[in-house]
Amino acid sequence: MAYPEYRARRLRDHAIFREMIAETTLEPRRLVQPLFVKEGLDGRAPIESMPGQSQLGLDELVAEARRVCEAGVGAVLLFGIPAHKDAIGSSATDTEGIVQQAVGAIKADVPDLAVICDVCLCEYTDHGHCGVLDERLAAALARRAAYSAEAAASAAKAGSPPPKQDRTVDNDATLERLAEMAVTCAEAGADMVAPSDMMDGRVGAIRDALDAAGLEHVPIMSYAVKYASHFYGPFRDAAENPPKFGDRRGYQMDVRNGEEALREAAADLEEGADILLVKPALAYGDIIRRIKDVFGVPVAAYSVSGEYAMVEAAAARGWIDREAVINEILLGLRRAGADILVTYWAAEVAARLA
Repeated sequence: MAYPEYRARRLRDHAIFREMIAETTLEPRRLVQPLFVKEGLDGRAPIESMPGQSQLGLDELVAEARRVCEAGVGAVLLFGIPAHKDAIGSSATDTEGIVQQAVGAIKADVPDLAVICDVCLCEYTDHGHCGVLDERLAAALARRAAYSAEAAASAAKAGSPPPKQDRTVDNDATLERLAEMAVTCAEAGADMVAPSDMMDGRVGAIRDALDAAGLEHVPIMSYAVKYASHFYGPFRDAAENPPKFGDRRGYQMDVRNGEEALREAAADLEEGADILLVKPALAYGDIIRRIKDVFGVPVAAYSVSGEYAMVEAAAARGWIDREAVINEILLGLRRAGADILVTYWAAEVAARLA
């Protein structure tokens, strides 16, 4: 059909009909609120790079979870900040660790709220990487590089940076630690676990460990497609987990790749993932759509800290209509194919929708 027979404005001009034919909607039940719980903290500590968000002590966490539930949000996603960090992230698997305590406290006070535990070692290691370091491989790489102090001085004099000699994460040694963390979180009462580390094989290792512990009913929301993104900066302030050296490009995905996302998603589904998560969200609508179209399974999108911070910074300067932009971002992710939206605006948007 063509103009004048077809007039799209006929239905747009009437507010009721416009609502009736809307293809995409937001519902509180689709929203997940990330929360940061910090061991030893009394009250809350505002996160400077994420205005409106805070690290929470255990009591404040429970109060915040109650508020989130009352707003109609479906679930919270917990990140723990322990008092003790070491090379293997031992606090991550402590049955009395901060996240494990937080799960029990929330489930005791707000039983109707679903609790999802992020499963990764980066908040728990003293080096800030997502797994156990492979020291032997690191030494081999250093020897192979054969980069001497004299060469470094020459490069500095010439104005060129020295070559990177990043240590790396031992993939297979990390799987055991992740599986143990997932089990302790589930035993504490977590309704779902969400591995975000991007180690090969971690979904299968976690699924096997959960099943062996009699926790076969606990689903896995895998960060199946997690890019090595520059949108994560504020999160590293919130979780106190920036890498002490190097970066995470050795295990997180290259932002230039799309086909790889399909391979990662397929592998995680085969290993037992129940939900596939794409992170970040705003620049990756094409990936969300492809995952949804190819696999037809529940897909989550994580609107990350940098996306949140950009909107808040622009709104604070009066450059954008804050509420309208937030709604537009979340509707765009739903339109792209996301069934579940992990967002720092979850409680606010849910309350507004209600």
